[in-house]
Amino acid sequence: MTEDIARKFARVALGHVARPFPYKDDHVFTRADDLRLPQAAHPAFFGSFDWHSCVHGWWTLLTLRRLFPAMPETAAIEALADETFTEEKLAVELAYLERPSARGFERPYGWGWLMYLHHEAARHADRAWGERLEPLARAFATRFRDYLGILTYPITVGTHFNTAFALVLALRWAAHRDHELVMLIDDWAERAFGHRRDYAGWEPGGDEFLSPALTAALLMAELRPHLAFAPWFEALVVENGWLARECRPVIVSDRSDGKIAHLDGLNLSRAWCLNAIGAKLADEDQREVLLRLSDQHLAAALPHVEGDYMGEHWLASFALLALVPEGS
Repeated sequence: MTEDIARKFARVALGHVARPFPYKDDHVFTRADDLRLPQAAHPAFFGSFDWHSCVHGWWTLLTLRRLFPAMPETAAIEALADETFTEEKLAVELAYLERPSARGFERPYGWGWLMYLHHEAARHADRAWGERLEPLARAFATRFRDYLGILTYPITVGTHFNTAFALVLALRWAAHRDHELVMLIDDWAERAFGHRRDYAGWEPGGDEFLSPALTAALLMAELRPHLAFAPWFEALVVENGWLARECRPVIVSDRSDGKIAHLDGLNLSRAWCLNAIGAKLADEDQREVLLRLSDQHLAAALPHVEGDYMGEHWLASFALLALVPEGS
């Protein structure tokens, strides 16, 4: 991660987090007077094509501000964040969640990203952003507790409904804030994934930006100690040859198609998972295999973070996940 890359990502994200159109609204209309512009319901997160992309676009900007405080774009990030993260605007966002029809709003992808945004905002002690975002993050933490209580089976698709990806972000938020949620995620993940082995899913799907196998593996890597995780991971994707045979960078045929453009995200999110999982393994040879695969996936997608808006409004966040380990 270099300052040149950081500046490029910052310029990209500054160009879309406050861009109101085009916008894909995740809204259940219950009566005629529900008709409104997205800015009315989401005065903080009305940009970036959709709510969740705006949330993680902001995570990108705040992370870059922390890592590269002297870059020229920092002043613009600070000014826009001060304008966006006000008590008034975030109260409107919170009120939206209280609508009975919003029970499934952004579940679980947007939930995890909002909590991860708060996790980052809280690191900026010179601003009130974290304090102001906390009620929204805690509202989603409550929703996760309720959701895991009724979610009998994990959702293992490679799109926004993927359970494991959202729980990785929620777990990182909860680690020093919500012991009850950590224990609930741990128990649920063991029941959902602890017995899994010999992965043979048809991955990748044509519009996926997450790996069903690797997101589950990353969640287990963050919950299990090494001695329990390493043999589980080997039984999942190593012994059957899936990692060596199937886990290679994917081809993106049309970056102007929003769904096909997801595949750039798959390359980036695989790079993130492989790098993070590799860091948890003690076996040096196995770790080297995962890091090499991570580099290959990152190299395939990094040149395409900028370009068509269908990818540009969200890909920098996934590139940043891959480039900057948690805790950096």
